[in-house]
Amino acid sequence: MGCGLLEKESMQVIPAMISGKTEEHLCQLSMDCLLHKVVLSPFLALKEAAAMQGYDLQVASAFRSFERQLMIWNTKARGERLVLDEFGQPLNLENLCEKDKVFAILRWSALPGCSRHHWGTDMDIWDAAAVPLDYVLQLTPDEYQQGGPFHSLSCWLDEHAEVFGFVRPYAIDRGGVAPEPWHLSYSSAAQAFEAKLDAQCIYKILDNSELIFRDTILANLDEIISRFIFPDA
Repeated sequence: MGCGLLEKESMQVIPAMISGKTEEHLCQLSMDCLLHKVVLSPFLALKEAAAMQGYDLQVASAFRSFERQLMIWNTKARGERLVLDEFGQPLNLENLCEKDKVFAILRWSALPGCSRHHWGTDMDIWDAAAVPLDYVLQLTPDEYQQGGPFHSLSCWLDEHAEVFGFVRPYAIDRGGVAPEPWHLSYSSAAQAFEAKLDAQCIYKILDNSELIFRDTILANLDEIISRFIFPDA
């Protein structure tokens, strides 16, 4: 615990790191997967411990750039990519007002520049040992619930993840982001980023002409921050 505190206090966090506009704080876990430099060692330790119990802990997504998150957001806003309802079923946005569209997208997707994936401290995980090689990963709650292929890994993480410094920030439905049992965060490093991401910083990030529904987002920013960015505040 003391080590985590020192780590948090000594970490450099600049705006470009918060918003996913630089990779200078990252290192390579695999060819297509980047993590924060301080996260690599504890993640590998967690992976090794999981392997001893028969799990093949894999990362589906870790660092995600601002440009990538902006593309995800805008394609959902334009109706080119599925938006899901609270039950994980496809949602028709056509009859919704702009505010309702924004909040529907936020249920499953972070705003560009405000995603925890920008920091390299957070990742989406699954168990490759639990499924055949040709399994098509969905990252849906039922995969991690009783009867799903990753339920056993999920239960193991409940007991052991914190020993290695990891938490699951979206484990509970607080009325904002939908529960994401696959989302793992290296707590001490993520807290250093959270401490720098205030309302003024968020406003600057989101005042971007390329962001679809920008005006509606900014007009409802206080509610968005309290429900989707800092639900524990």
